[in-house]
Amino acid sequence: MGDLARELRQRGHTVKVLTTTPHYNVNVSALRDQPLKRRWVGLFHQSDFHGISVWHVSVGAKGQKVAARILDYLRFHAFSLIVGAFFVGRYDLVLSPSPPLSIGVVAWLLGLMRGAPSIYNVQEIFPDFLINQGMVRNARLISAIKWLERFVYKTSKKVVVISPWFAKIIAGRGIAPEKLTVIPNFVDTDVYHPFPRDNDFARRYDLNREFIVLYAGNIGLSLDLESVLDAAAELVDIPIRFVFVGDGVRAQWLATEISSRHLRNVTYLGYQPQEIVPLIYPSCDLAMIPMKAGTTTNTFPSKIYTILASGKSVLVSADGDSELSWMIPEWRCGRVVHAGNTAEFTDAVRRAYAERSLLPAEGEAGRRRVLEKYSKEAVGAEYDRLIRDVVS
Repeated sequence: MGDLARELRQRGHTVKVLTTTPHYNVNVSALRDQPLKRRWVGLFHQSDFHGISVWHVSVGAKGQKVAARILDYLRFHAFSLIVGAFFVGRYDLVLSPSPPLSIGVVAWLLGLMRGAPSIYNVQEIFPDFLINQGMVRNARLISAIKWLERFVYKTSKKVVVISPWFAKIIAGRGIAPEKLTVIPNFVDTDVYHPFPRDNDFARRYDLNREFIVLYAGNIGLSLDLESVLDAAAELVDIPIRFVFVGDGVRAQWLATEISSRHLRNVTYLGYQPQEIVPLIYPSCDLAMIPMKAGTTTNTFPSKIYTILASGKSVLVSADGDSELSWMIPEWRCGRVVHAGNTAEFTDAVRRAYAERSLLPAEGEAGRRRVLEKYSKEAVGAEYDRLIRDVVS
Protein backbone atom coordinates (compact mmCIF):
# COMPACT_ATOMS: atom_id res chain seq x y z
CA MET A 1 0.00 0.00 0.00
CA GLY A 2 2.96 2.32 0.57
CA ASP A 3 4.13 1.76 -3.00
CA LEU A 4 0.60 2.37 -4.28
CA ALA A 5 0.36 5.60 -2.29
CA ARG A 6 3.61 6.84 -3.83
CA GLU A 7 2.48 5.85 -7.32
CA LEU A 8 -0.84 7.72 -6.93
CA ARG A 9 0.97 10.79 -5.62
CA GLN A 10 3.20 10.77 -8.71
CA ARG A 11 0.02 10.70 -10.81
CA GLY A 12 -1.23 13.96 -9.27
CA HIS A 13 -3.33 12.80 -6.30
CA THR A 14 -2.98 14.16 -2.78
CA VAL A 15 -2.72 11.02 -0.66
CA LYS A 16 -3.32 10.76 3.08
CA VAL A 17 -2.79 7.54 5.01
CA LEU A 18 -4.61 6.46 8.18
CA THR A 19 -3.02 3.36 9.71
CA THR A 20 -1.62 1.95 12.96
CA THR A 21 1.68 2.52 14.70
CA PRO A 22 4.26 -0.13 13.73
CA HIS A 23 3.47 -3.18 15.87
CA TYR A 24 4.78 -6.30 14.10
CA ASN A 25 8.35 -7.06 12.95
CA VAL A 26 9.22 -3.39 13.40
CA ASN A 27 11.87 -2.16 10.95
CA VAL A 28 14.22 -0.02 13.02
CA SER A 29 15.97 1.57 10.04
CA ALA A 30 12.59 2.49 8.50
CA LEU A 31 11.59 4.17 11.78
CA ARG A 32 14.76 6.25 11.66
CA ASP A 33 13.90 7.35 8.10
CA GLN A 34 10.23 7.91 8.95
CA PRO A 35 10.14 9.08 12.60
CA LEU A 36 6.78 9.16 14.39
CA LYS A 37 5.76 12.35 16.18
CA ARG A 38 3.46 11.88 19.18
CA ARG A 39 0.15 13.76 19.06
CA TRP A 40 -2.75 14.24 21.45
CA VAL A 41 -1.22 12.49 24.49
CA GLY A 42 -0.38 9.46 22.41
CA LEU A 43 -3.82 8.90 20.86
CA PHE A 44 -2.07 8.95 17.52
CA HIS A 45 1.26 9.76 15.88
CA GLN A 46 2.16 11.50 12.65
CA SER A 47 4.90 10.86 10.12
CA ASP A 48 5.91 11.76 6.59
CA PHE A 49 6.30 9.00 3.98
CA HIS A 50 7.98 10.40 0.87
CA GLY A 51 5.89 13.57 1.09
CA ILE A 52 2.69 11.71 2.08
CA SER A 53 1.05 12.59 5.40
CA VAL A 54 0.50 9.55 7.63
CA TRP A 55 -1.65 9.34 10.78
CA HIS A 56 -0.84 6.35 13.02
CA VAL A 57 -3.44 5.24 15.57
CA SER A 58 -1.53 3.84 18.56
CA VAL A 59 -1.82 0.07 19.10
CA GLY A 60 0.29 -2.34 21.17
CA ALA A 61 2.82 -4.83 19.87
CA LYS A 62 1.24 -7.77 18.07
CA GLY A 63 1.13 -10.87 20.28
CA GLN A 64 -0.13 -14.43 20.07
CA LYS A 65 -3.28 -13.93 22.17
CA VAL A 66 -6.35 -13.70 19.94
CA ALA A 67 -8.38 -11.66 22.47
CA ALA A 68 -5.67 -8.99 22.68
CA ARG A 69 -5.44 -8.76 18.90
CA ILE A 70 -9.23 -8.36 18.62
CA LEU A 71 -9.11 -5.53 21.17
CA ASP A 72 -6.39 -3.83 19.10
CA TYR A 73 -8.61 -4.13 16.01
CA LEU A 74 -11.51 -2.53 17.88
CA ARG A 75 -9.24 0.20 19.24
CA PHE A 76 -7.99 1.03 15.76
CA HIS A 77 -11.52 1.08 14.35
CA ALA A 78 -12.81 3.42 17.04
CA PHE A 79 -9.88 5.82 17.18
CA SER A 80 -9.39 5.94 13.40
CA LEU A 81 -12.91 7.38 13.14
CA ILE A 82 -11.96 10.10 15.65
CA VAL A 83 -8.68 10.89 13.89
CA GLY A 84 -10.40 10.84 10.49
CA ALA A 85 -13.17 13.16 11.69
CA PHE A 86 -11.08 15.79 13.48
CA PHE A 87 -7.48 15.67 12.28
CA VAL A 88 -7.06 14.31 8.75
CA GLY A 89 -8.93 17.14 7.03
CA ARG A 90 -10.51 17.04 3.58
CA TYR A 91 -10.60 13.95 1.39
CA ASP A 92 -12.65 13.01 -1.69
CA LEU A 93 -12.40 9.20 -1.60
CA VAL A 94 -11.55 6.44 0.88
CA LEU A 95 -9.62 3.33 -0.21
CA SER A 96 -9.49 0.46 2.31
CA PRO A 97 -7.63 -2.85 1.94
CA SER A 98 -8.93 -6.01 3.60
CA PRO A 99 -8.79 -8.01 5.82
CA PRO A 100 -10.52 -7.52 8.20
CA LEU A 101 -13.99 -7.10 6.72
CA SER A 102 -14.86 -4.51 9.34
CA ILE A 103 -12.34 -2.09 7.85
CA GLY A 104 -14.84 -1.68 5.01
CA VAL A 105 -17.39 -0.38 7.53
CA VAL A 106 -14.84 2.12 8.88
CA ALA A 107 -14.13 3.30 5.32
CA TRP A 108 -17.88 3.76 4.70
CA LEU A 109 -18.27 5.78 7.92
CA LEU A 110 -15.24 7.92 7.11
CA GLY A 111 -16.78 8.54 3.69
CA LEU A 112 -20.09 9.61 5.23
CA MET A 113 -18.27 12.30 7.22
CA ARG A 114 -17.06 14.01 4.02
CA GLY A 115 -19.61 12.86 1.46
CA ALA A 116 -16.83 10.74 -0.07
CA PRO A 117 -17.32 7.37 -1.79
CA SER A 118 -15.33 4.36 -0.58
CA ILE A 119 -13.48 1.64 -2.50
CA TYR A 120 -13.08 -1.73 -0.80
CA ASN A 121 -10.02 -3.77 -1.83
CA VAL A 122 -10.45 -7.55 -1.36
CA GLN A 123 -7.09 -9.17 -0.57
CA GLU A 124 -8.66 -12.30 0.95
CA ILE A 125 -12.26 -13.48 0.70
CA PHE A 126 -13.95 -13.49 4.09
CA PRO A 127 -15.56 -15.38 5.72
CA ASP A 128 -14.52 -18.17 3.31
CA PHE A 129 -10.89 -18.10 4.43
CA LEU A 130 -11.83 -18.33 8.13
CA ILE A 131 -14.31 -21.16 7.52
CA ASN A 132 -11.98 -23.21 5.31
CA GLN A 133 -9.19 -22.92 7.88
CA GLY A 134 -11.53 -24.07 10.66
CA MET A 135 -11.00 -20.80 12.53
CA VAL A 136 -14.74 -20.09 12.72
CA ARG A 137 -17.29 -22.87 13.29
CA ASN A 138 -20.15 -21.21 15.13
CA ALA A 139 -23.15 -20.99 12.76
CA ARG A 140 -24.41 -17.70 14.20
CA LEU A 141 -20.99 -16.09 13.96
CA ILE A 142 -20.61 -17.27 10.36
CA SER A 143 -24.04 -15.84 9.55
CA ALA A 144 -23.07 -12.50 11.13
CA ILE A 145 -19.82 -12.30 9.16
CA LYS A 146 -21.64 -13.10 5.92
CA TRP A 147 -24.11 -10.30 6.68
CA LEU A 148 -21.16 -7.96 7.30
CA GLU A 149 -19.63 -9.02 3.99
CA ARG A 150 -22.84 -8.18 2.09
CA PHE A 151 -23.11 -4.85 3.92
CA VAL A 152 -19.56 -3.84 2.95
CA TYR A 153 -20.16 -4.76 -0.71
CA LYS A 154 -23.46 -2.84 -0.70
CA THR A 155 -22.08 0.36 0.86
CA SER A 156 -18.86 0.51 -1.18
CA LYS A 157 -18.92 2.48 -4.41
CA LYS A 158 -16.51 -0.01 -5.97
CA VAL A 159 -15.15 -3.39 -4.92
CA VAL A 160 -11.66 -4.19 -6.20
CA VAL A 161 -10.57 -7.83 -6.27
CA ILE A 162 -7.01 -8.95 -6.95
CA SER A 163 -7.83 -11.81 -9.32
CA PRO A 164 -10.52 -12.95 -11.79
CA TRP A 165 -11.04 -16.02 -9.59
CA PHE A 166 -12.05 -13.77 -6.68
CA ALA A 167 -14.45 -11.93 -8.97
CA LYS A 168 -16.16 -15.20 -9.95
CA ILE A 169 -16.57 -16.20 -6.31
CA ILE A 170 -18.12 -12.99 -4.98
CA ALA A 171 -20.10 -12.05 -8.11
CA GLY A 172 -23.11 -14.00 -6.85
CA ARG A 173 -23.19 -12.44 -3.39
CA GLY A 174 -25.55 -9.59 -4.02
CA ILE A 175 -22.95 -7.29 -5.53
CA ALA A 176 -23.91 -5.25 -8.59
CA PRO A 177 -21.73 -6.25 -11.59
CA GLU A 178 -20.80 -2.65 -12.33
CA LYS A 179 -19.28 -2.34 -8.84
CA LEU A 180 -16.78 -5.13 -9.37
CA THR A 181 -13.30 -4.37 -10.74
CA VAL A 182 -10.26 -6.65 -11.07
CA ILE A 183 -6.92 -4.97 -10.34
CA PRO A 184 -4.04 -7.28 -9.36
CA ASN A 185 -1.42 -6.59 -6.75
CA PHE A 186 1.99 -5.60 -8.02
CA VAL A 187 5.69 -5.69 -7.28
CA ASP A 188 8.37 -3.02 -7.55
CA THR A 189 10.38 -4.44 -10.44
CA ASP A 190 13.15 -1.90 -9.82
CA VAL A 191 13.73 -3.23 -6.29
CA TYR A 192 13.12 -6.92 -7.03
CA HIS A 193 15.11 -8.16 -10.00
CA PRO A 194 17.49 -11.04 -10.82
CA PHE A 195 20.47 -10.40 -8.56
CA PRO A 196 23.36 -12.89 -8.86
CA ARG A 197 22.79 -16.29 -7.24
CA ASP A 198 26.05 -15.84 -5.33
CA ASN A 199 25.32 -12.71 -3.28
CA ASP A 200 25.88 -11.36 0.25
CA PHE A 201 22.81 -13.09 1.70
CA ALA A 202 23.68 -16.45 0.13
CA ARG A 203 27.26 -16.26 1.38
CA ARG A 204 26.24 -15.17 4.88
CA TYR A 205 24.02 -18.23 5.34
CA ASP A 206 26.12 -20.67 3.30
CA LEU A 207 23.51 -21.20 0.59
CA ASN A 208 25.88 -21.70 -2.34
CA ARG A 209 26.88 -25.33 -1.78
CA GLU A 210 23.49 -27.03 -2.27
CA PHE A 211 20.32 -26.85 -4.32
CA ILE A 212 18.18 -24.38 -2.32
CA VAL A 213 14.38 -24.60 -2.14
CA LEU A 214 13.22 -21.47 -0.33
CA TYR A 215 10.10 -19.95 1.23
CA ALA A 216 10.11 -16.34 2.43
CA GLY A 217 7.20 -14.57 4.10
CA ASN A 218 4.58 -15.06 6.78
CA ILE A 219 4.82 -18.49 8.38
CA GLY A 220 1.11 -18.75 9.08
CA LEU A 221 -1.81 -21.13 9.30
CA SER A 222 -2.37 -21.37 5.54
CA LEU A 223 1.01 -23.03 4.86
CA ASP A 224 1.38 -26.79 4.46
CA LEU A 225 4.63 -26.98 6.43
CA GLU A 226 4.10 -30.66 7.16
CA SER A 227 4.48 -31.64 3.50
CA VAL A 228 7.72 -29.67 3.20
CA LEU A 229 9.24 -31.32 6.27
CA ASP A 230 8.12 -34.76 5.09
CA ALA A 231 9.68 -34.07 1.69
CA ALA A 232 12.92 -33.00 3.38
CA ALA A 233 13.03 -36.27 5.32
CA GLU A 234 12.44 -38.22 2.09
CA LEU A 235 15.12 -36.33 0.11
CA VAL A 236 17.83 -36.32 2.75
CA ASP A 237 20.30 -38.20 0.48
CA ILE A 238 20.14 -35.56 -2.29
CA PRO A 239 22.10 -32.28 -1.94
CA ILE A 240 18.91 -30.24 -1.45
CA ARG A 241 18.35 -27.76 1.38
CA PHE A 242 14.95 -26.34 2.35
CA VAL A 243 15.17 -22.80 3.73
CA PHE A 244 12.48 -20.81 5.54
CA VAL A 245 12.75 -17.05 6.03
CA GLY A 246 10.18 -15.05 8.00
CA ASP A 247 8.03 -15.04 11.10
CA GLY A 248 4.44 -15.87 12.01
CA VAL A 249 2.14 -17.82 14.28
CA ARG A 250 3.65 -21.20 13.24
CA ALA A 251 7.29 -20.11 13.29
CA GLN A 252 8.01 -21.55 16.71
CA TRP A 253 6.30 -24.83 15.77
CA LEU A 254 8.46 -24.98 12.64
CA ALA A 255 11.71 -24.41 14.55
CA THR A 256 10.77 -27.01 17.16
CA GLU A 257 9.79 -29.58 14.50
CA ILE A 258 13.05 -29.14 12.58
CA SER A 259 15.00 -29.76 15.77
CA SER A 260 12.94 -32.69 17.08
CA ARG A 261 13.00 -34.48 13.71
CA HIS A 262 16.75 -33.83 13.30
CA LEU A 263 16.25 -32.47 9.79
CA ARG A 264 19.76 -31.39 8.86
CA ASN A 265 18.63 -30.32 5.40
CA VAL A 266 16.09 -27.76 6.67
CA THR A 267 17.13 -24.29 7.85
CA TYR A 268 14.97 -21.66 9.53
CA LEU A 269 16.53 -18.20 9.33
CA GLY A 270 13.79 -16.14 11.02
CA TYR A 271 12.76 -12.61 10.19
CA GLN A 272 15.16 -10.56 8.05
CA PRO A 273 15.53 -6.76 7.76
CA GLN A 274 13.60 -5.20 4.89
CA GLU A 275 16.70 -3.93 3.14
CA ILE A 276 17.97 -7.52 2.73
CA VAL A 277 14.72 -8.89 1.23
CA PRO A 278 15.61 -8.21 -2.46
CA LEU A 279 18.57 -10.62 -2.08
CA ILE A 280 16.61 -13.47 -0.48
CA TYR A 281 14.88 -15.01 -3.51
CA PRO A 282 17.92 -14.64 -5.77
CA SER A 283 19.77 -16.82 -3.22
CA CYS A 284 17.70 -19.91 -4.11
CA ASP A 285 17.40 -22.28 -7.04
CA LEU A 286 13.67 -22.90 -6.62
CA ALA A 287 11.16 -20.82 -4.64
CA MET A 288 8.20 -22.56 -3.01
CA ILE A 289 4.72 -21.52 -1.90
CA PRO A 290 3.34 -24.60 -0.07
CA MET A 291 -0.32 -23.77 0.53
CA LYS A 292 -2.79 -25.97 2.42
CA ALA A 293 -5.77 -27.52 0.68
CA GLY A 294 -8.75 -25.17 0.55
CA THR A 295 -6.73 -21.93 0.86
CA THR A 296 -5.90 -20.81 -2.68
CA THR A 297 -9.51 -20.42 -3.85
CA ASN A 298 -10.10 -17.53 -1.41
CA THR A 299 -6.62 -16.06 -1.02
CA PHE A 300 -3.85 -15.30 -3.49
CA PRO A 301 -0.22 -15.17 -2.29
CA SER A 302 1.04 -12.03 -3.97
CA LYS A 303 4.62 -13.02 -3.14
CA ILE A 304 4.40 -14.93 -6.44
CA TYR A 305 5.06 -11.60 -8.19
CA THR A 306 8.13 -10.94 -6.02
CA ILE A 307 9.50 -14.41 -6.80
CA LEU A 308 9.00 -14.02 -10.53
CA ALA A 309 10.32 -10.45 -10.56
CA SER A 310 13.48 -11.92 -9.01
CA GLY A 311 13.74 -14.28 -11.98
CA LYS A 312 13.13 -17.49 -10.06
CA SER A 313 11.12 -20.58 -10.94
CA VAL A 314 8.44 -21.44 -8.39
CA LEU A 315 6.90 -24.61 -6.97
CA VAL A 316 3.33 -24.02 -5.76
CA SER A 317 0.88 -26.24 -3.88
CA ALA A 318 -2.58 -25.09 -4.98
CA ASP A 319 -6.19 -26.17 -5.20
CA GLY A 320 -7.29 -27.36 -8.64
CA ASP A 321 -9.89 -24.60 -9.04
CA SER A 322 -7.65 -21.63 -8.32
CA GLU A 323 -5.84 -18.92 -10.22
CA LEU A 324 -2.47 -20.28 -9.09
CA SER A 325 -3.13 -23.72 -10.60
CA TRP A 326 -3.94 -22.05 -13.93
CA MET A 327 -1.29 -19.35 -13.86
CA ILE A 328 1.88 -21.41 -13.33
CA PRO A 329 1.52 -23.74 -16.37
CA GLU A 330 0.05 -20.93 -18.50
CA TRP A 331 3.07 -18.72 -17.85
CA ARG A 332 5.51 -21.67 -17.94
CA CYS A 333 7.21 -20.17 -14.90
CA GLY A 334 7.39 -23.18 -12.58
CA ARG A 335 5.58 -26.26 -11.29
CA VAL A 336 2.26 -26.76 -9.50
CA VAL A 337 1.08 -29.72 -7.40
CA HIS A 338 -2.21 -30.46 -5.67
CA ALA A 339 -2.37 -28.77 -2.26
CA GLY A 340 -1.97 -31.20 0.62
CA ASN A 341 -0.40 -33.94 -1.52
CA THR A 342 2.95 -34.69 0.13
CA ALA A 343 3.98 -37.32 -2.42
CA GLU A 344 3.40 -34.92 -5.34
CA PHE A 345 5.32 -32.15 -3.59
CA THR A 346 8.26 -34.44 -2.85
CA ASP A 347 8.37 -35.73 -6.42
CA ALA A 348 8.17 -32.18 -7.81
CA VAL A 349 11.22 -31.11 -5.78
CA ARG A 350 13.10 -34.22 -6.91
CA ARG A 351 12.26 -33.52 -10.56
CA ALA A 352 13.16 -29.83 -10.24
CA TYR A 353 16.58 -30.87 -8.96
CA ALA A 354 17.00 -33.31 -11.86
CA GLU A 355 15.86 -30.64 -14.33
CA ARG A 356 17.69 -27.75 -12.67
CA SER A 357 19.16 -26.59 -15.99
CA LEU A 358 15.59 -25.63 -17.05
CA LEU A 359 14.83 -23.46 -14.01
CA PRO A 360 16.51 -20.20 -15.15
CA ALA A 361 14.37 -20.14 -18.32
CA GLU A 362 11.21 -20.64 -16.22
CA GLY A 363 12.27 -17.72 -14.02
CA GLU A 364 12.89 -15.51 -17.04
CA ALA A 365 9.46 -16.35 -18.48
CA GLY A 366 7.79 -15.35 -15.21
CA ARG A 367 9.68 -12.05 -15.00
CA ARG A 368 8.61 -11.13 -18.53
CA ARG A 369 4.95 -11.60 -17.55
CA VAL A 370 5.36 -9.53 -14.38
CA LEU A 371 6.96 -6.66 -16.29
CA GLU A 372 4.05 -6.66 -18.76
CA LYS A 373 1.16 -6.43 -16.31
CA TYR A 374 2.19 -6.51 -12.64
CA SER A 375 4.67 -3.65 -12.29
CA LYS A 376 3.78 -0.78 -9.96
CA GLU A 377 3.46 1.51 -12.97
CA ALA A 378 0.92 -0.72 -14.74
CA VAL A 379 -1.22 -1.34 -11.65
CA GLY A 380 -0.88 2.29 -10.49
CA ALA A 381 -2.35 3.40 -13.82
CA GLU A 382 -5.37 1.11 -13.29
CA TYR A 383 -6.02 2.52 -9.80
CA ASP A 384 -5.60 6.05 -11.14
CA ARG A 385 -8.29 5.46 -13.79
CA LEU A 386 -10.64 3.85 -11.26
CA ILE A 387 -10.27 6.65 -8.72
CA ARG A 388 -10.80 9.40 -11.28
CA ASP A 389 -13.88 7.59 -12.59
CA VAL A 390 -15.39 7.19 -9.11
CA VAL A 391 -14.69 10.76 -8.01
CA SER A 392 -16.06 12.25 -11.25
